[in-house]
Amino acid sequence: MNNAQEILESDDFKRCATFHGHICGGLAIGYKAATTGLAWLEEQRALDEELVAIVETDACCVDAIQVLTGCTFGKGNLIYKDYGKMGFTFFNRRTGTGVRLAMKPDSFRVNERQIELFKKTRDGKITEAERAELDELGAQRTAEVLNIPAEDLFVVMPVTAGMPDKARIEPSQPCSRCGEPTMASKLESVDGTMVCRGCLA
Repeated sequence: MNNAQEILESDDFKRCATFHGHICGGLAIGYKAATTGLAWLEEQRALDEELVAIVETDACCVDAIQVLTGCTFGKGNLIYKDYGKMGFTFFNRRTGTGVRLAMKPDSFRVNERQIELFKKTRDGKITEAERAELDELGAQRTAEVLNIPAEDLFVVMPVTAGMPDKARIEPSQPCSRCGEPTMASKLESVDGTMVCRGCLA
């Protein structure tokens, strides 16, 4: 598919929008990243852990990546790195191949009016007319992103190292402070006792 209207009407994009709750430019970025990554890897949606996605943001785009790639936190093959960047790496465990997509500078500029209206939404001060304007701006931005060729939106680089290990399943043991069962490898030794990270926070 090569135009926004076709993508918006596709079952794949509709599933992303349903999961996310609305359409927006961020969701469109995630759609483009996921479809580009899957095409590069010559893969379909993961049923189990055969694909891995590493995301460097916790923004809207990650919802589309989860839906389209099948990589999720629950399966341990969606890994979040808090870098605040529109960077997405996809690995194929079967072939050992990987690709990283990084958003190009100025390829998607944020609309200042949208930011203003988002703030009003957050503060509970948006009017119905402004909400309709925000929805319209979101639809426009979504179409803009979907119409940008992936090579103009992202720097696409093959990756040959850094594939994460498969998710581990290991027994839990109680934290010595709160008593809650905790994955043993996530406990920290403090004064000779094993303490969960929650109690150390």
